[in-house]
Amino acid sequence: MDRLWAPWRIEYLTQPPAPGCIFCAEGDDRELLVLHRTPLARVMLNRYPYCNGHLLVSLHRHSADLGGLSGEEMQELFRVAALCKDVLTRSSSPDGFNIGMNLGKTAGAGVEDHLHLHVVPRWSGDSNFMSVVADLRVIPEALLASYDRLLPFFPKAEDA
Repeated sequence: MDRLWAPWRIEYLTQPPAPGCIFCAEGDDRELLVLHRTPLARVMLNRYPYCNGHLLVSLHRHSADLGGLSGEEMQELFRVAALCKDVLTRSSSPDGFNIGMNLGKTAGAGVEDHLHLHVVPRWSGDSNFMSVVADLRVIPEALLASYDRLLPFFPKAEDA
């Protein structure tokens, strides 16, 4: 039997979740994987992506209540999601996208108490046998390499 070693996954499998909210954390943007900020929202790479370029869009305001968002917050969430789609199109040329939310643990939300949108680029044939038979995803690009490749495509804070 052949083996595919994925040692970076052990952190996800064995470490307890970090205290606090990943979407509220402050510090070094590269360390936090934050690619872009607006007055109301942020974009970050998913630390445990489905594929390269899997982005998360969240509001700065900590809330799990989709119905409780203001019109301005709702508009910003989707405006930034559209920006992410544009950035990923220019940087990665995907064939399509999955864009959506998982609301609640049962629906697959890894972070239940802070709304966030997933923007996932997709390519023809990117679903392979590994996900089906081994419950494993093969991600060809290192996470910080993805960060460094995508960052120049987002507008600078002073330009936003």
